[in-house]
Amino acid sequence: MYHFIMPPDSIEPRQVDALFRPQADHLRQRRYDVSLVSAAVIRGEAELRGIPKEATVVYRGWMLKAHEYQGLNSAVRRAGADLLTDPETYLLTHHLPNWYATLTEFTAETVVIEEADELLTTLRRLGWGSYFLKDFVKSLKVAGGSIVRSDADASRWLAKMIEYRDEVEGGICIRRVESFVPESERRYFVLNGVPHTPDESPIPKAVHVAAERIASHFFTVDIAMTVDNRCRIVELGDGQVSDLVGWSPERFAGIWPHE
Repeated sequence: MYHFIMPPDSIEPRQVDALFRPQADHLRQRRYDVSLVSAAVIRGEAELRGIPKEATVVYRGWMLKAHEYQGLNSAVRRAGADLLTDPETYLLTHHLPNWYATLTEFTAETVVIEEADELLTTLRRLGWGSYFLKDFVKSLKVAGGSIVRSDADASRWLAKMIEYRDEVEGGICIRRVESFVPESERRYFVLNGVPHTPDESPIPKAVHVAAERIASHFFTVDIAMTVDNRCRIVELGDGQVSDLVGWSPERFAGIWPHE
């Protein structure tokens, strides 16, 4: 039996956060229990309440760094239950370098560096002309974006990543720029090896391959079409911390077995 945990609302702390509340409502309609998990629990400052013994716990909430997810896992274990996704598997899809080698033929060529001071030297050595930069988790959505074409662009990107995200998480992923058809990106959830679409459209081969190769119970695959009509994996993510981009809360709740 799955049991879902979600963050509390900042204004109504006894309620699920407003962003996740529609998901909670639809999951409850499918006879799943949903309870709260606070930041204090993740930090180890409070105990997790309301979790049935031996339940399989699914977190739906904000992205967690590796040490935060370890804290969540410890809290769930102390409550006598287990997370659907253990800490190692969480990082398998949450950090790009961990899944990249498994799906290289479906995604952009990527070079990983661990130290920021290697960035300019590595870009010059690659000589691709343009580069898409991200840390192990996120790209830069503001202040010029993540495509760089010069040393000045790269230095600006690094400064803005630290400004907006406080740090570069894990290291830096340098990706070849691929030309995508605007608005073609779509998100698919994979649950227990079965891929799910946000609507009734066919599921691309790359999603099925990822479902077969990636050893995670619950993750997402983001797909986009290139201008030369190739289906490419843009990103993988842990399903617990992936937004419902293009999904309705009802559709999301519907991928879970009816209890």
